[in-house]
Amino acid sequence: MAVKGRQYGRVPPRKSSSSMMIFAMLLIFSFLIIILLALGILSIPGSSKGSTKAHDLSSIARNTITKGDEDEERKDQWVEVISWEPRASVFHNFLSKEECEYLINLAKPHMQKSTVVDSDTGKSKDSRVRTSSGTFLPRGRDKIVSDIEKRIADFTFIPVEHGEGLQVLHYEVGQKYEPHYDYFMDEFNTKNGGQRIATVLMYLSDVEEGGETVFPAAKGNFSSVPWWNELSECGKEGLSVKPKMGDALLFWSMKPDATLDPSSLHGGCHVIKGNKWSSTKWIRVHEYKV
Repeated sequence: MAVKGRQYGRVPPRKSSSSMMIFAMLLIFSFLIIILLALGILSIPGSSKGSTKAHDLSSIARNTITKGDEDEERKDQWVEVISWEPRASVFHNFLSKEECEYLINLAKPHMQKSTVVDSDTGKSKDSRVRTSSGTFLPRGRDKIVSDIEKRIADFTFIPVEHGEGLQVLHYEVGQKYEPHYDYFMDEFNTKNGGQRIATVLMYLSDVEEGGETVFPAAKGNFSSVPWWNELSECGKEGLSVKPKMGDALLFWSMKPDATLDPSSLHGGCHVIKGNKWSSTKWIRVHEYKV
């Protein structure tokens, strides 16, 4: 006589602990995204009619910078992103009128004919492509210069130690700087600090006519910039920035992948009327020893 075996009920399968863990992580991640969105730290790209394309310059993005009580006498400051190729932006009223005049007066007694870098030897030489006069101010020369250099470091997110000394330039009527690159094509000039990664060009004076900084290889609908009708013929040969006392132009000579950016080709249009004073800060990839 056959003996019936014991009958066992079907046991329901256990939920995987890994599935529960994934679900919990997704829940936490979603909660974190909601918090970031609420705080305004994270934003969702919109597809509305107001959104702009990468090279559409008809609508410049303006971000107002909140001023502290100690800056009440300084003019309103804001940053304009003017190009993505090359990456360039203008920090309006970066310098005060007093700082601009201080740098000019500091440099005036020491101005000499400007030179260019010889791509073969890496040394400075005289050239007709650059007809301005200029002088260098040592990094950290005094408190005012140090304050400006600290502000540049805050603007670019690159340490002060990566910057060369400030160069102050003066362009009289007819003087110019033909289109060129700020990065080096030789090994000699990259031994100290490596390649130049970015440039901050500060305008120390207004220019009545001409003197624009022009990017002839930049991509974008140049004629759509708000200041198009104020530009000289030279300024209309590319994306241009008109000099305005206190403004600072930041552009990058290298792309985010650390390759050289040929669209950073730029020049200084000849001054037609007035005088142009500016100050340049070249910034290196590594620490620049002085």
